[in-house]
Amino acid sequence: MAMTETPRRTATAGAPAPDPRARRAARRRQLSACGVLMTPFFALLVTVFLIPVGTAVYLSFFSDDQPGLGFGPERRVFVGLRSYTAVLTDPTFLGGLGTVALYCLIYIPLMVAGALALALLLDSGVVRLRAWAQLGLFLPHAVPGIIAALIWLYLYTPGISPVIDLFARADIHLDFLGLHTVLPSIVNIALWSNLGYNMVVFYAALQAVPPEVIEASVVDGAGPVRTALQVKTPLIRASLVMVAMFTLIWALQLFTEPMLLSQSSPMISSRFSPSMYIYDAAFTRNNYGLAAAASVVLLACTIALSYGVTRFTARADAEEAR
Repeated sequence: MAMTETPRRTATAGAPAPDPRARRAARRRQLSACGVLMTPFFALLVTVFLIPVGTAVYLSFFSDDQPGLGFGPERRVFVGLRSYTAVLTDPTFLGGLGTVALYCLIYIPLMVAGALALALLLDSGVVRLRAWAQLGLFLPHAVPGIIAALIWLYLYTPGISPVIDLFARADIHLDFLGLHTVLPSIVNIALWSNLGYNMVVFYAALQAVPPEVIEASVVDGAGPVRTALQVKTPLIRASLVMVAMFTLIWALQLFTEPMLLSQSSPMISSRFSPSMYIYDAAFTRNNYGLAAAASVVLLACTIALSYGVTRFTARADAEEAR
């Protein structure tokens, strides 16, 4: 036995070492291939993100000024951090941030919990005609956001809404656009539009759960509810975090729904949310420096919150792995 293994080891030991030039050439080919594949991504990143962000940062340090009591030619002057100071001390902008914060506290838990519950129901097999149910839940997401807001504006407006008329016949008077109901009404529009999309994301993640794990939980005596909450849900934690983060980013940019509802409700001002504040500063007051500064502040808040979510999730995963 030793006689047969000795030549093999000798041949291996005597094999020529790889040529360093060949390895460098292979490495250059790999880097070139990666560069070709990543070029479209970086081109899109620079075009739609870095250039607009750089332009906003540049504009935030300047302001348009008209000397001579407003009768002279308009010129752009450097104002430093004056626009940022104006934004951060403006009570309407701070109030918009508070409104969006309250909107996130209501909307994000309802969105994640509702989409997860629907996905678990579809995955459990309780719902019949699963494909049709999934299609019906997803269809509202295919409706453009402006159209969805117009549909619900029709249903919220007194005098033309069949829903309000129906409740009025039962002596129940509803005001969906009142002081305390306008924010839940906006949350309802967002839920109707996006619940089905996130449900599909969760349902796709549930399809990847190994059947052996589910069978093992059933053998151990776990019922359907316990299996769904304690077995399936932890296995799709990555999808839960992704949906929560994207929902947070979209919620911070709240604009379409309140902008359209403001036409019928005095409870929604032109600076109801930070995005509406930016729109009002740029296109109503023609103060592009102020709008750019508010955009940069909103971007910084979004990045900070997203980073906080990822750090919290990574820390929770690390503690669970110990």
